[in-house]
Amino acid sequence: MSKNLKEVVGAELASRVVDGEVIGVGTGTTVEAALRAIHKRIQDEGLRVSVVPTSYQSSWVCESIGLTVLSPALCQELSWGFDGADEVDGDMRLIKGRGGAMLHEKIIAAKCKNFVVIVGEDKLVSTLGEKCPVPVEVMPEALSIARAGLEKLGTKDISQRECVAVERTTPYYTQSGNLVLDVTFDKISDSLEADINSIVGVVENGLFFGYASEILVGAEEGVRSITQ
Repeated sequence: MSKNLKEVVGAELASRVVDGEVIGVGTGTTVEAALRAIHKRIQDEGLRVSVVPTSYQSSWVCESIGLTVLSPALCQELSWGFDGADEVDGDMRLIKGRGGAMLHEKIIAAKCKNFVVIVGEDKLVSTLGEKCPVPVEVMPEALSIARAGLEKLGTKDISQRECVAVERTTPYYTQSGNLVLDVTFDKISDSLEADINSIVGVVENGLFFGYASEILVGAEEGVRSITQ
């Protein structure tokens, strides 16, 4: 999504913010565009807005623009929340987690009365999994167990995510200190999210089924809303 489209989508999200709300905030450049628009409303209208972010990165951005940042451990339902996605199919099923934050993203999504997903048209797919694998967060101690369990579910490929450090490649670790496996499947069934999470040592995965209440799609002709 271009910078201008992100700003248009961000303005649409910001227009929905109500004074005194507690909202969930995801991570990414489109989310940051929305936060900038919310910041402008705070400056112009004196709104009081509290947020529960999904990552340290979002937390720092929110704090820097004057939002009240609350802990993800907050024991209350959130008014609503918004985040991006890596893929969205026709049933509003999502793949998220290319940034490695799927555990915290799913926690916040589950706390939101309404969860709005913001994407560009390039993220819409006819078959979930056609463009990107499913991220699976795994405890390091259970890596071999998780691999074996995923193979039994019929995976085509399992790749352990890595990052480049100084002159060498090292394992990628999530904010919670776990590893990430990027897993490719021929077909993603409605039961796969729960099937993956039933494997010993799996902490969470990037399949989000039944979480999105609305998809906001940024396109050249403007922003359109998809609901069911």
